[in-house]
Amino acid sequence: MKALLPLLFFTLPLAADHHKANELTTAEKKAGWTLLFDGKTMEHFRNYKKEGIKDAWVVKDGAFTLTKKGGGDVITKKQYKAFEFTVDYKISPGGNSGLMFHVQETEQRPWQTGAEIQIQDNVKGHDPQKAGWLYQLYRPAEGVDTAKPAGEWNTLRILITPEKCVQWMNGTKYVEYVKGSDDWNKRVAASKFKKFKNFGKPTEGHICLQDHGNVVSFRNVKIREIKK
Repeated sequence: MKALLPLLFFTLPLAADHHKANELTTAEKKAGWTLLFDGKTMEHFRNYKKEGIKDAWVVKDGAFTLTKKGGGDVITKKQYKAFEFTVDYKISPGGNSGLMFHVQETEQRPWQTGAEIQIQDNVKGHDPQKAGWLYQLYRPAEGVDTAKPAGEWNTLRILITPEKCVQWMNGTKYVEYVKGSDDWNKRVAASKFKKFKNFGKPTEGHICLQDHGNVVSFRNVKIREIKK
Protein backbone atom coordinates (compact mmCIF):
# COMPACT_ATOMS: atom_id res chain seq x y z
CA MET A 1 0.00 0.00 0.00
CA LYS A 2 2.80 2.42 0.82
CA ALA A 3 4.11 2.15 -2.71
CA LEU A 4 0.69 2.91 -4.13
CA LEU A 5 -0.07 6.10 -2.24
CA PRO A 6 2.09 8.52 -4.28
CA LEU A 7 0.45 7.28 -7.46
CA LEU A 8 -3.06 7.90 -6.16
CA PHE A 9 -2.63 11.64 -6.17
CA PHE A 10 -2.19 11.71 -9.94
CA THR A 11 -5.64 10.20 -10.41
CA LEU A 12 -7.49 12.91 -8.55
CA PRO A 13 -9.86 15.16 -10.53
CA LEU A 14 -8.95 18.74 -11.30
CA ALA A 15 -10.36 21.63 -9.30
CA ALA A 16 -13.85 22.95 -9.94
CA ASP A 17 -14.57 24.58 -13.32
CA HIS A 18 -11.55 22.98 -15.04
CA HIS A 19 -13.79 20.33 -16.59
CA LYS A 20 -17.44 19.88 -17.40
CA ALA A 21 -19.53 19.49 -14.26
CA ASN A 22 -20.84 16.08 -13.22
CA GLU A 23 -18.92 14.07 -15.79
CA LEU A 24 -15.92 11.78 -15.59
CA THR A 25 -12.96 12.50 -17.79
CA THR A 26 -11.40 9.71 -19.81
CA ALA A 27 -8.50 9.59 -17.34
CA GLU A 28 -10.86 9.36 -14.38
CA LYS A 29 -12.76 6.49 -15.97
CA LYS A 30 -9.52 4.59 -16.59
CA ALA A 31 -8.43 5.24 -13.00
CA GLY A 32 -11.63 3.71 -11.65
CA TRP A 33 -13.56 6.76 -10.50
CA THR A 34 -17.35 6.54 -10.03
CA LEU A 35 -19.75 9.46 -10.48
CA LEU A 36 -22.13 9.72 -7.52
CA PHE A 37 -24.15 12.61 -8.97
CA ASP A 38 -25.00 12.98 -12.67
CA GLY A 39 -26.56 16.44 -12.36
CA LYS A 40 -30.07 15.02 -12.70
CA THR A 41 -30.90 12.69 -9.81
CA MET A 42 -29.72 11.84 -6.30
CA GLU A 43 -30.11 8.12 -6.90
CA HIS A 44 -26.89 7.26 -5.04
CA PHE A 45 -28.08 9.02 -1.86
CA ARG A 46 -30.81 8.74 0.77
CA ASN A 47 -31.59 10.39 4.10
CA TYR A 48 -29.86 9.11 7.21
CA LYS A 49 -31.85 6.16 8.60
CA LYS A 50 -34.46 6.66 5.86
CA GLU A 51 -35.26 5.12 2.48
CA GLY A 52 -35.86 8.26 0.40
CA ILE A 53 -34.89 11.93 0.41
CA LYS A 54 -37.00 14.80 1.73
CA ASP A 55 -38.11 17.39 -0.80
CA ALA A 56 -36.08 20.17 0.83
CA TRP A 57 -33.24 18.70 -1.24
CA VAL A 58 -33.70 19.90 -4.84
CA VAL A 59 -31.79 19.01 -8.01
CA LYS A 60 -31.46 22.07 -10.25
CA ASP A 61 -28.88 23.62 -12.59
CA GLY A 62 -26.50 20.68 -12.30
CA ALA A 63 -26.34 20.66 -8.50
CA PHE A 64 -28.31 19.29 -5.58
CA THR A 65 -29.23 21.88 -3.02
CA LEU A 66 -30.57 21.91 0.50
CA THR A 67 -33.09 24.71 -0.01
CA LYS A 68 -34.30 25.01 3.57
CA LYS A 69 -33.98 23.53 7.03
CA GLY A 70 -35.53 20.11 7.49
CA GLY A 71 -34.08 18.25 4.52
CA GLY A 72 -32.11 15.98 6.84
CA ASP A 73 -28.59 14.68 6.45
CA VAL A 74 -28.04 12.65 3.26
CA ILE A 75 -25.74 9.65 3.00
CA THR A 76 -24.43 7.49 0.19
CA LYS A 77 -26.42 4.28 -0.18
CA LYS A 78 -23.15 2.39 -0.40
CA GLN A 79 -20.53 2.10 2.33
CA TYR A 80 -16.82 2.66 1.67
CA LYS A 81 -13.59 1.62 3.39
CA ALA A 82 -10.51 3.10 1.70
CA PHE A 83 -11.16 5.67 -1.00
CA GLU A 84 -10.49 8.98 -2.69
CA PHE A 85 -13.42 11.39 -2.79
CA THR A 86 -14.04 14.83 -4.24
CA VAL A 87 -16.99 17.21 -4.14
CA ASP A 88 -17.67 20.82 -5.08
CA TYR A 89 -19.77 22.81 -2.62
CA LYS A 90 -21.27 26.29 -2.55
CA ILE A 91 -22.34 27.63 0.84
CA SER A 92 -24.80 30.46 1.53
CA PRO A 93 -23.75 33.63 3.43
CA GLY A 94 -23.21 32.72 7.07
CA GLY A 95 -23.96 29.10 6.19
CA ASN A 96 -22.68 25.89 7.72
CA SER A 97 -22.66 22.25 6.61
CA GLY A 98 -20.30 19.28 6.75
CA LEU A 99 -18.89 16.21 5.06
CA MET A 100 -18.57 13.03 7.15
CA PHE A 101 -17.03 9.67 6.35
CA HIS A 102 -17.21 6.13 7.79
CA VAL A 103 -20.70 6.93 9.09
CA GLN A 104 -22.74 4.11 10.61
CA GLU A 105 -26.47 4.31 11.32
CA THR A 106 -26.11 3.08 14.90
CA GLU A 107 -26.43 6.46 16.62
CA GLN A 108 -28.89 9.34 16.63
CA ARG A 109 -26.66 11.58 14.48
CA PRO A 110 -24.13 10.81 11.72
CA TRP A 111 -21.37 12.80 13.44
CA GLN A 112 -21.54 10.50 16.44
CA THR A 113 -19.71 7.83 14.40
CA GLY A 114 -18.21 9.65 11.41
CA ALA A 115 -15.58 12.37 11.64
CA GLU A 116 -16.69 15.65 10.03
CA ILE A 117 -14.89 17.92 7.60
CA GLN A 118 -16.25 21.40 8.15
CA ILE A 119 -18.09 23.31 5.44
CA GLN A 120 -18.75 26.95 6.28
CA ASP A 121 -18.77 30.53 5.13
CA ASN A 122 -15.55 31.54 6.86
CA VAL A 123 -16.42 35.24 6.73
CA LYS A 124 -19.91 35.34 8.25
CA GLY A 125 -20.07 31.86 9.77
CA HIS A 126 -20.24 31.61 13.54
CA ASP A 127 -18.38 28.36 14.16
CA PRO A 128 -14.70 28.69 15.17
CA GLN A 129 -14.01 25.52 13.15
CA LYS A 130 -13.28 26.70 9.60
CA ALA A 131 -14.00 25.17 6.20
CA GLY A 132 -11.74 22.25 5.37
CA TRP A 133 -10.78 21.45 8.98
CA LEU A 134 -11.45 18.04 10.52
CA TYR A 135 -13.87 19.18 13.17
CA GLN A 136 -12.14 19.72 16.56
CA LEU A 137 -9.37 17.32 15.59
CA TYR A 138 -7.06 18.61 12.85
CA ARG A 139 -6.58 22.03 11.28
CA PRO A 140 -4.04 23.48 8.81
CA ALA A 141 -1.18 25.74 9.78
CA GLU A 142 -2.08 29.14 11.22
CA GLY A 143 -3.28 31.55 8.54
CA VAL A 144 -3.95 28.92 5.87
CA ASP A 145 -7.38 29.55 4.36
CA THR A 146 -7.99 28.87 0.67
CA ALA A 147 -11.78 28.69 0.94
CA LYS A 148 -13.63 30.92 -1.51
CA PRO A 149 -16.37 33.32 -0.38
CA ALA A 150 -19.99 32.33 0.11
CA GLY A 151 -21.77 31.86 -3.22
CA GLU A 152 -18.65 30.55 -5.02
CA TRP A 153 -17.77 26.93 -5.71
CA ASN A 154 -15.11 25.25 -3.59
CA THR A 155 -13.57 21.81 -4.07
CA LEU A 156 -13.00 19.49 -1.11
CA ARG A 157 -10.85 16.45 -1.76
CA ILE A 158 -10.03 13.66 0.66
CA LEU A 159 -7.98 10.49 0.75
CA ILE A 160 -9.01 7.98 3.40
CA THR A 161 -6.90 4.84 3.97
CA PRO A 162 -5.80 2.97 7.12
CA GLU A 163 -2.22 4.16 6.54
CA LYS A 164 -2.92 7.82 5.84
CA CYS A 165 -5.75 10.32 5.53
CA VAL A 166 -5.32 13.65 3.70
CA GLN A 167 -7.64 16.62 3.12
CA TRP A 168 -7.33 19.35 0.48
CA MET A 169 -9.24 22.59 0.00
CA ASN A 170 -9.17 24.01 -3.52
CA GLY A 171 -5.92 22.19 -4.25
CA THR A 172 -4.15 23.15 -1.02
CA LYS A 173 -3.23 20.36 1.38
CA TYR A 174 -4.77 21.17 4.75
CA VAL A 175 -4.18 18.23 7.05
CA GLU A 176 -2.77 14.71 7.20
CA TYR A 177 -3.46 12.16 9.93
CA VAL A 178 -3.82 8.46 10.70
CA LYS A 179 -7.25 7.49 11.92
CA GLY A 180 -7.04 5.45 15.13
CA SER A 181 -3.42 6.40 15.85
CA ASP A 182 -2.24 7.49 19.31
CA ASP A 183 -2.30 11.10 18.15
CA TRP A 184 -5.84 10.68 16.81
CA ASN A 185 -7.03 9.09 20.06
CA LYS A 186 -5.51 11.86 22.17
CA ARG A 187 -7.25 14.52 20.10
CA VAL A 188 -10.58 12.70 20.28
CA ALA A 189 -10.21 12.42 24.06
CA ALA A 190 -9.75 16.21 24.23
CA SER A 191 -12.78 16.94 22.02
CA LYS A 192 -16.55 16.95 22.43
CA PHE A 193 -16.60 13.54 20.74
CA LYS A 194 -15.04 11.75 23.72
CA LYS A 195 -18.48 10.94 25.17
CA PHE A 196 -19.52 9.02 22.05
CA LYS A 197 -18.04 5.54 22.37
CA ASN A 198 -18.37 4.73 18.66
CA PHE A 199 -17.02 8.01 17.30
CA GLY A 200 -14.23 7.46 14.79
CA LYS A 201 -14.20 3.71 15.40
CA PRO A 202 -15.79 2.38 12.18
CA THR A 203 -13.33 1.58 9.39
CA GLU A 204 -16.11 1.43 6.82
CA GLY A 205 -19.28 3.45 6.36
CA HIS A 206 -21.42 5.90 4.47
CA ILE A 207 -20.32 9.33 3.27
CA CYS A 208 -22.65 12.00 4.66
CA LEU A 209 -23.51 15.56 3.62
CA GLN A 210 -25.03 17.54 6.44
CA ASP A 211 -28.22 19.51 6.89
CA HIS A 212 -27.14 22.23 9.33
CA GLY A 213 -30.19 24.34 8.53
CA ASN A 214 -28.50 26.52 5.90
CA VAL A 215 -28.70 26.57 2.12
CA VAL A 216 -25.84 24.61 0.55
CA SER A 217 -25.26 23.12 -2.91
CA PHE A 218 -23.15 20.19 -4.13
CA ARG A 219 -21.94 18.94 -7.50
CA ASN A 220 -19.07 16.92 -9.05
CA VAL A 221 -19.43 14.19 -6.44
CA LYS A 222 -16.90 11.48 -7.34
CA ILE A 223 -15.28 8.55 -5.58
CA ARG A 224 -12.57 6.01 -6.30
CA GLU A 225 -12.40 2.96 -4.08
CA ILE A 226 -8.95 1.72 -3.13
CA LYS A 227 -8.77 -2.05 -3.15
CA LYS A 228 -6.09 -3.96 -1.27
